[in-house]
Amino acid sequence: MYNRDDRDKEFDERVMQVSRVSKKTRGGNRIGFSVLMVVGDKKSRVGVGLGKAPDVLSAIKKGARLAKKRLVTVPLKNTTIPHDIRVKFGAAEVLLKPAPPGSGVIAGGAVRAVVEAAGIKDISSKVLGTRNQATNVYATIKALKLLKPAPEGVKHDTRKTT
Repeated sequence: MYNRDDRDKEFDERVMQVSRVSKKTRGGNRIGFSVLMVVGDKKSRVGVGLGKAPDVLSAIKKGARLAKKRLVTVPLKNTTIPHDIRVKFGAAEVLLKPAPPGSGVIAGGAVRAVVEAAGIKDISSKVLGTRNQATNVYATIKALKLLKPAPEGVKHDTRKTT
């Protein structure tokens, strides 16, 4: 028999940001929460979702559900990414570079969470522009979406060196 909990255990869920939001109404203030979630299977799939609800637990569940709907498949080359990429999203600018095996994840908080959830073991990165975690997460997802798979049959780097 198919169990729904087994399917959910294959994903690594991380809460990136919890924001308390309030709205002025005629009867007073209405309090709510928005939660940014990063979900990945550590096998080249990762997604991000923003859940909003009156309580934190519901917002986390909504965010995780939205992130699972919007999964992105990341092309990998062994344990790293196929090429370097620089992406701008709003005020955030993210630079991702492939790293040699064994160097690990060299990344800040927001980029590290997304990259580790995607299952990338060796990468070097730099966040430029903003310290806003949500924007940095979205910029990283955009960069991973734009990666092109490494061409088959190319054994070595074909760039000229002088």
